[in-house]
Amino acid sequence: MTLYAAYAGNLDRLQMALRAPHSPTAGTGWLTGWRLTFGGEDISWEGALATVVEDPDSQVFVALYDIAPHDESGLDAWEGSDLGIHSKIRVRIATLDGDVTAWVYVLDDYEGGLPSARYLGIIADAAESAGAPNDYVTELRGRPCRSIR
Repeated sequence: MTLYAAYAGNLDRLQMALRAPHSPTAGTGWLTGWRLTFGGEDISWEGALATVVEDPDSQVFVALYDIAPHDESGLDAWEGSDLGIHSKIRVRIATLDGDVTAWVYVLDDYEGGLPSARYLGIIADAAESAGAPNDYVTELRGRPCRSIR
């Protein structure tokens, strides 16, 4: 099994239980030197999609999952890897028990665009349920977004 670091909607354990039912949680941590942002607005009908980009002054809260091999391919398909929407890269995650290596999905598109209010709410709710600090969740909820009509 390999560690996966979830940073957006996949922070939600119930969602991940459906997407990767044989892959238990393995704690939480921080992707330091990276920033949560959005891009690929033209890919999604609602708005821009979550991704991470390198930024030495930032960090992203993540939930770690120990991904079973047969769950990984299904998660890849769900995330759009087979469509060329995301790539997987290996990164270092800071945890209370020390640094670990995990993979994350990174959007194969330029940064820019606004997420929908619904999507941003899902991400903030997922972060809160995963145990992200209040200031992190508050910052998520205060980000610019667009409403869907």
